[in-house]
Amino acid sequence: MKRILAGLALASAATLVTATPAQAAPADPVKALKKQYAAGKGVRISESAVTKVSGTKTDGTVTTNGTLAFGKSGIVASDLRSGGKGASLLSAAPPRSITVGKYTYAQGGLFSQQLPDGKKWVRYPNTGIPRTGNQPLDIFRPKVLKELVSEAKSVKGGSYRGAITFGRLAKLYGEKVDKRLGKVAISYVLDVNSKGLVSRLRSQYAFDFGLLGKTTSTVNTRYTGWGSKVTVKAPPADQVIDYSELGEDSGVPQEIPDSSLDALNPVE
Repeated sequence: MKRILAGLALASAATLVTATPAQAAPADPVKALKKQYAAGKGVRISESAVTKVSGTKTDGTVTTNGTLAFGKSGIVASDLRSGGKGASLLSAAPPRSITVGKYTYAQGGLFSQQLPDGKKWVRYPNTGIPRTGNQPLDIFRPKVLKELVSEAKSVKGGSYRGAITFGRLAKLYGEKVDKRLGKVAISYVLDVNSKGLVSRLRSQYAFDFGLLGKTTSTVNTRYTGWGSKVTVKAPPADQVIDYSELGEDSGVPQEIPDSSLDALNPVE
């Protein structure tokens, strides 16, 4: 009996030594994103968008930094600062924009020209989801993030690489795009951390519709501070003026460039 017990003890010990630890399944980026959606929480973004136009031999860079605030179903507010260098197709964004509720407030550059005394912000009706920069791939929409993850051609160490057409992206957004743009592919590299949260997204696309020549855009966005406390407030009411209150001769832009794909449609 002692020999039998000793043999069982040795066999058990050998099993413990040779057994391979179970590998934890990689975190699901979509589930990780949805867990972040809570009032008072948010994330910080830091972005660089580079546009090159061969026909004009010019290029430019637009940087965007700021904070996005979450609600139960996604982004509910944003506070962004943008800056440009050189000629760029994306430089029409205001240097500072705040979106809260039904309105977006703009300040700086053309948006601060010849405003009445005491007014520092121009208010516009909010057209939808708050601006999140110039990244065409909106990872804050679960359907889009799921597509980027599930359709990636390569997955290595939390890095997803693949491509998606503007046509497919438009369907996910519920938008329409010109057939020519719809065929253009956006290549991407999506990096997630150990918790499955997106840490970096790099996208690139190019098209040539015979207007200015070949246009190439590369957008590199970093996401930090997931789950941090975020509060975005509208500017003081006495510093705000509605665009509709400005005169016809005002040099202030009639609208704020949005993030819709429609803005990229070819111009005849």
